[in-house]
Amino acid sequence: MTTLDRMYFAAYLRNFLIVLSCLLGLYMVVDLFMNLNDFTKEKGGVMDVLAHVGGYYAVQIALIFDRLGELVTLAAAVFTVAWMQRNNELLPQLSAGVPTRRVIRPVVLGAVVTTLLVPLNSELYIPAVADQLSVPRDDPERRKPTQVRGAYDPNTKDHIVGDSASREAPGPNDPPDRPLLTVFRFEYTSSAERTGEPVHLSAARAVYVPPDTPNKKRERTGGWELYTTVPEEPKGNLPDNVAHIGPGRYFVGTTELDYDAVTRRHSWYLYAATDALWGSLNKGTTAKQSGVAVLFHTRLTRPLVGLILVVLGLGVVLKDQNRHVFISAGLCLLMAAVFYACLQGAKYLGDQDMLPAPLAAWLPVLVFGPLAFALFDAIHT
Repeated sequence: MTTLDRMYFAAYLRNFLIVLSCLLGLYMVVDLFMNLNDFTKEKGGVMDVLAHVGGYYAVQIALIFDRLGELVTLAAAVFTVAWMQRNNELLPQLSAGVPTRRVIRPVVLGAVVTTLLVPLNSELYIPAVADQLSVPRDDPERRKPTQVRGAYDPNTKDHIVGDSASREAPGPNDPPDRPLLTVFRFEYTSSAERTGEPVHLSAARAVYVPPDTPNKKRERTGGWELYTTVPEEPKGNLPDNVAHIGPGRYFVGTTELDYDAVTRRHSWYLYAATDALWGSLNKGTTAKQSGVAVLFHTRLTRPLVGLILVVLGLGVVLKDQNRHVFISAGLCLLMAAVFYACLQGAKYLGDQDMLPAPLAAWLPVLVFGPLAFALFDAIHT
């Protein structure tokens, strides 16, 4: 890289950070003032409120960047090239015989680097903080009851339902830093394949014990402790994953049916990594999986989609270098709006099973890819 290349590359990175910080700051300020009562509810003092606000937005930034990453990259690239035009930095290089595509190569390289940050964020950081992304503003410790949506394990054909769930304060026999993951009016139904007939257990409450819980704190781990209202043992043989551990107490060992699986929302897959999406698609569950399939294929095409958007923007700005900068920026904004409309429209058609999931993910690439190549090829050199 030449001295000019390093200068343009650094200028792009600086503009990227400026645009990103402005958008993140604007979002946080607006969201904070609109939901200030939720942050201050049931808080002891100013420091507690500030700690809650800081912790909440520390993880929300990842979600905002996931949604706006490509747009920030486009804005930074267009702003860098427009600034080069405004300062008449292109004309001397063109006069010296340097092609326009060679001049903007550092900007394109910077766009490639920042575009790759978006899939890295969605693959590494968001799944790590997915549990914190669903924390309500007014309930940071998640003590309020939540809805139980039920879960089904296609491998063992076991089924769990319940009325509500909450994270209760730990008891004397539990680790002090872990809340009790409790489901009320818990019902478990096993498959008839293992015992000849299905076994049904009902409990007033059930506590999920994670596999990594210290054995000194709990008799068994990796399942549910059931506290039933009827102390008698059910008739028939119990499945091998169910144990009668005391009067009115049972332990149901599970692999897939944990607390998160029972209480997670239908949009859980939006925070999952690509390998988790692939595993969900291969489980053979009877639940509707079109949204998961579309997101899986979209993850594969997302880096390519981001680069196409940047190339389209640079092509619009540089196609006519005599055009006013504000007109070029307006055309670039219009192009981005059309691009995102097509992107969301294809995703909607895929989620509604109107298009196959691979086609819904690749349709924007097939439509805008040739256009981006044509615009970039038409840049005057």
